[in-house]
Amino acid sequence: MSIPYHYVNVPTGFKTARIIEDASEYAHLIKRARRPLLLLGPLTLRISLNGRLLMEYGVDIAKAANIPVCATAHTKKKLLELGVTPESTYDIIEIINHLKDKEWRGVKKEGNHDLVMFLGFRTDLGQQGLSTLKHFAPHLRTMTLCKYYYPNAAYSLPNLKDDKWGEFLENLIANLKEKGV
Repeated sequence: MSIPYHYVNVPTGFKTARIIEDASEYAHLIKRARRPLLLLGPLTLRISLNGRLLMEYGVDIAKAANIPVCATAHTKKKLLELGVTPESTYDIIEIINHLKDKEWRGVKKEGNHDLVMFLGFRTDLGQQGLSTLKHFAPHLRTMTLCKYYYPNAAYSLPNLKDDKWGEFLENLIANLKEKGV
């Protein structure tokens, strides 16, 4: 079992994250979703892996699977520089509050999302947001793309070193580009 970055979040109870290390399994879950959403946080602008900004990995994931992007904090400007127009721009707390509402129409006004992916958030804020969605949004599945284990997500990576994390993201993008579910 992986241990969360913040030890106070040691999982208890029945509902904890399913740890998945295989990028093809993550890609399969993403492809199966009817209305996935990728939330990009401010750390995507500060973290580099293999000489690439984490934001670039997020953009590649969104393009490979045709996933709408929600820019949080101050990420919209960089997304526009990378040629991606986010479908929405919300504060992380604001988007979590919308996602809790089962009747919300989603960022494209086509219906609420069924899978929400988190990338580039502070671990404490991400964990609390995931906890909120776990308890108050049973209609949603959540997935983290960050290198730490988040017990309150539905699917999470184990704690990974940067090189393994970069390799996982590269493999995820490659798997998302493949046809079929």
